[in-house]
Amino acid sequence: MAIYIVRRLAFLVVSLALAMVVLFFLLRVLPGDPSNALLSVNATPEQIEAAKRQVGSDQPLIAQFFSWFGAMLTLNLGQSFISSLPVAPEIASRLAVTIPLTLLAFVLALALGLVIGFVAAWKSGTWYGIALSAVSQLGIAVPVFWVGILLVSTFSINLRWFPSGGFPRDDWADPAAALTSLALPVITVAIVMSASIARYVRSATLDVIGSDYLRNSRALGATFGQAMRRHGVRNGAVPVISILGIELATTFLGAVVVESVFTLPGLGSMLLRAIEQHDYPNIQGILFVSTFAVLLIGFAADVVQRLIDPRLRLSISGNR
Repeated sequence: MAIYIVRRLAFLVVSLALAMVVLFFLLRVLPGDPSNALLSVNATPEQIEAAKRQVGSDQPLIAQFFSWFGAMLTLNLGQSFISSLPVAPEIASRLAVTIPLTLLAFVLALALGLVIGFVAAWKSGTWYGIALSAVSQLGIAVPVFWVGILLVSTFSINLRWFPSGGFPRDDWADPAAALTSLALPVITVAIVMSASIARYVRSATLDVIGSDYLRNSRALGATFGQAMRRHGVRNGAVPVISILGIELATTFLGAVVVESVFTLPGLGSMLLRAIEQHDYPNIQGILFVSTFAVLLIGFAADVVQRLIDPRLRLSISGNR
């Protein structure tokens, strides 16, 4: 298992390095120069050259890349072209909104998805089992921002139960106010994510219910609940955990999108503003942190999956 973790960590580092290369050169393929963020419409040639020297775009592209890559290795995300403030502290302050939103939405989506998926599989022959399956399929097709708009219209404008957007100025100094502001965004992301989780849980549960080892356990006198606890949960959890890693990463990305709907001061609003202003250091910093988070989630999901399933550990050690 230790050898696998080392190998998987090496793969994580290589993947992150490749992502950094793609990120840097993909931004440079887009029209415009990074120095445009500092220039007015009527800028003179001298001002243009000075702006290019200031942001480093007068250097060859390879030199720009290695300069940026070396800074990233020391976790120096650079300074904003617009505000001249360090990018890393700004991202850290925005994560104080994005991470709680992501985790709360994922926990709620997981709870809903597990219940809906299990019941839909267990009662697949009943009308409500079919209805739950149909609802989960429909939920996958619904855009997350559309769900957010509907929730705002219902619970903010009509019922006035929750604020339509924004976040307290003092952040988490008042946890009740902060959680109230995150209530609708969390529900929005959870509704869409739970539909996807329910679909995979239903599929895994149907495989377990139709398996020979569950039938043998029932034939030996175990009840359905006992057979599921002893044999079904672990076997059914293995494929689901790999999917949960993907869903957690998707929840993080979905939270970034939802932040723009609810005007939350998270990574989403920071990214949109950076794109509008052509602020390359902010764009690169946000995308780097997001990519690293997605890769780290995938790494954790793979490790947990092998800890749960002994067959995977045996295949890794070469005993199988």
